[in-house]
Amino acid sequence: MKNLLGIVFSNSHKHIISELTPNRCMGSLPVGGRYRLIDFVLSTLANSGVEDVGVITQTNYQSLMEHLGNGREWDLSRKSGGLVIFPPFSRTESGMYRGRIDALYSILGYLRSSPATHVIICDCDMIFNTTYEDMLLSHIDSGADITILYKKMPLEADAAKDACVLSLAEDGRVQDVMISPPVAGEHNLYLNIMITSKSLLEYLVSSCYSHNQYSLARDILQAKAGQYHIHAYEYTGYVSRLYSLQSYYNANMALLDPQVRRQLFPREMPIYTRVRDEAPVRYGLGSNVSNSLLADGCVVEGEVENSILFRGVTVGKKAKVKNSIIMQDTVIGENSQLEWVMTDKNVTVREGRMLTGFRTYPIYIAKGSVI
Repeated sequence: MKNLLGIVFSNSHKHIISELTPNRCMGSLPVGGRYRLIDFVLSTLANSGVEDVGVITQTNYQSLMEHLGNGREWDLSRKSGGLVIFPPFSRTESGMYRGRIDALYSILGYLRSSPATHVIICDCDMIFNTTYEDMLLSHIDSGADITILYKKMPLEADAAKDACVLSLAEDGRVQDVMISPPVAGEHNLYLNIMITSKSLLEYLVSSCYSHNQYSLARDILQAKAGQYHIHAYEYTGYVSRLYSLQSYYNANMALLDPQVRRQLFPREMPIYTRVRDEAPVRYGLGSNVSNSLLADGCVVEGEVENSILFRGVTVGKKAKVKNSIIMQDTVIGENSQLEWVMTDKNVTVREGRMLTGFRTYPIYIAKGSVI
């Protein structure tokens, strides 16, 4: 696994959850009380033994850089290699990336200098936990040019937007790649994880760039499915894909299910994140909390039910929070009632306010709002 170089796209698919990404990239999206989306990607790479990871950013990456730091939490803080962050305009001749091929072309020097023989490319729109040793071995044993990770799962019509659906032969070879197809039902969903040799990736990126092609999915996976041996490796574990604000809400609320937590956070494959070293949750007299996830630094003096509270949240006396996601440093005033609500960071809900959404249409309150 030391011969595998990790490349992570932190801004991919940010347009599909535009409510949450005007001031942050996709990889910075908060998840489950104390994590970010990129934590799941970096942790799977770290647990697989990958020692060198490059993170490609595009816009709104300040909070991501603060979160990642030097990569110490993921054992990527090294004198040579380890975690490297690539912002746009990092080279004189580069600018804002027009697509993933454009971004990869801008870091060709980094790819060529790496001692790795293979590259794994990842996005930040999935919540799952796995390791990649078996996938790499399958890639080598099959003699494939490219191996992509997929899962057979049901898709609703709106879930197929910005997704890649695969048509496979019996031996697992990819015959066709459909991008944002008008389909519903069970399909082979590409999980935006691919492994290829470093030399082939360099050639494909240079060739596509010279032909003014910038889409990794369209111009390589789809266009070259018949020309190259693209093999599909099936993943059978738990996956939650973020493709809308509703899917983000559902993915977080699913973490209240103990069975989901056992699949995502097994003892042998921990998910690492930046530690803030805050005080534990403080429960006031008369507080009541049931079936909820509360991060460190919270102060609860009211009632919390079926909800997720991120770090530093305050729930005032006689306030009630139910079926809601309350992000970092939000203050819920006394006697307020929230149900089916998502608040971004630093929201203030004044005393006596009542906010009610619905399971299929939760209310979203933007960062820094005062209600």
